[in-house]
Amino acid sequence: MKNIFVFIWRNHFVFLFLILQSLSVYLLIQNNNYQRAGFINSASATAGNFLNVYNNITEYFSLKKANDILAAENAELKKHHPSSFFRYDVQVFNVNDTVYRQQYTYRAARVVNKTVNKRNNYLTLNRGSLHGIERNMAVITPVGVVGIVKDVSANFCTVISMLHVNSKISAQIKNNNYFGSMVWNGNNASLVNLVDIPSHVKLHKGDTVITTSFSAIFPEGVVVGTIEDFELEPGNNFYTIKVKPGTDFRSVSNVYVVGNLLKNEQVQLEEDSTND
Repeated sequence: MKNIFVFIWRNHFVFLFLILQSLSVYLLIQNNNYQRAGFINSASATAGNFLNVYNNITEYFSLKKANDILAAENAELKKHHPSSFFRYDVQVFNVNDTVYRQQYTYRAARVVNKTVNKRNNYLTLNRGSLHGIERNMAVITPVGVVGIVKDVSANFCTVISMLHVNSKISAQIKNNNYFGSMVWNGNNASLVNLVDIPSHVKLHKGDTVITTSFSAIFPEGVVVGTIEDFELEPGNNFYTIKVKPGTDFRSVSNVYVVGNLLKNEQVQLEEDSTND
């Protein structure tokens, strides 16, 4: 306290000057219409600029919450999209009586950890068994495939990225329906390989590659990427096709975990047929 009084005493001329200066400005503004109008206009402009900056800062820090809300809303909309249902009534001749049952569910999730520079890359999501997540569910974004759920805890799950040397996703070329498998050679995070496409198929750079429904994991038609380059080595009956993924694995943050409600039925039936 003593130091404060000493500081004020040593600088009392400065404080007195500031007080008198403020009083002078107040009297000037208060007794002159022109100066008062100018002060009010300047104060309004300053306050407006301050509020604008404040609102921009507030909106910026609210982006995460807004993204989470939008992701949840999109997941709900996807559940009701016609592509998430399958035809249940076999009487196809009666269109008006057609009945649909839901086949795919969508749950919004956020990436909390990931790798992209290893040979076997994984992602960790902030959703687990408490949120209905199970092993072997598909993980996608609005622009492409991400991977497949591997391990699940109560509140988190890990995902085998498409950038994993053991990843193998059934995919087809959209404009001709020829299908193969998406694999990764462990080198370039910006390119994956589409294999098993025969040499007689007509290919074009920029062709879209999408998922098939053969694995019972991914809905059919999810974008995998676009053909970046392809070549046919002499004596080889299959193309070497480079595909640029639709998903940017370096920046991906919000995803959807997709569940196939009919997966167990399909898998069990196929296993029974294989064992016969």
